[in-house]
Amino acid sequence: MLKRKLNKLLPALLVLGSTLCFGTDEELKVAVIGGLDMSGVWSRIEESAEKSLKLEITTVIAAPKEQVVPAFMNGEADLLLIHGGDETFALEALGYASALRTWGYNEFVFVGPEDDPAGVSQAASGREAIQKLQMSGQPLITFRDPGSYQVLKRLMDQANLVPAQLQLLPDTVNRPQQILVQAARDLAYVVVGHLPVAFGRMPSEGTRILLSGDPSIRRAYVVVTPGPQHSATPAARVNAEKLAEYLLSEDGQRVLSESGPTAGVPWIFPRVNASGLLQFQVPQRTRSGTRGQ
Repeated sequence: MLKRKLNKLLPALLVLGSTLCFGTDEELKVAVIGGLDMSGVWSRIEESAEKSLKLEITTVIAAPKEQVVPAFMNGEADLLLIHGGDETFALEALGYASALRTWGYNEFVFVGPEDDPAGVSQAASGREAIQKLQMSGQPLITFRDPGSYQVLKRLMDQANLVPAQLQLLPDTVNRPQQILVQAARDLAYVVVGHLPVAFGRMPSEGTRILLSGDPSIRRAYVVVTPGPQHSATPAARVNAEKLAEYLLSEDGQRVLSESGPTAGVPWIFPRVNASGLLQFQVPQRTRSGTRGQ
């Protein structure tokens, strides 16, 4: 009798144990880079995706890349939202991540002295801003942030300039968050992410944002889903793919355009703006889907 009762209880105990150890089939653990959380964009996406997908999304960590990448690799998270770069390429190469997909972009801005002696605030683009700095001889800080380096290199290429043609200053602060303190002290300009300036993560007394809104000074966010070496369960892999597809969908992209400081001004920009990052003309397509002549 006792044996029969135990046999009946065993399946239920196994299901309970599986739930406690691995979560439910409708749950997805996510790690996000800190800026997405700080801006409020991720919370809106999370809420919208949960309703659309009937999925319970748990944000296990929102932090710098030094913390979220290990969290994904160790299996604490089954989906990662982060800037595309060397770390994400390595995750894919080592089998921790499946194919990477770009789902949005964040913006960089020019910050400089309040009186703006180079006239950067009058520039129509980042390329023109760099040209104004070159012509005026005003100093520009080479900020250590990888995104800032990437944007600065792109703008120099667009303007056909090399570093020797600019008055470049080294980044000398102890912490990256102090870079605008140096800019104020040295009466210099610097390219930084819009989010940390707007949300007060970088003390900026004596400086101001002089140029924003140029699609050519943005950086891509990618959605990272589990690869063959990741410890995600089959259910988590399915749910990660569902969320990834949602982020790229029309509904998911629309949430980005609704999540900003004012209606219709996003902090994270949709994929459709990617053409601003190309230095070549995007081919036009006919209604039949073939390239225009």
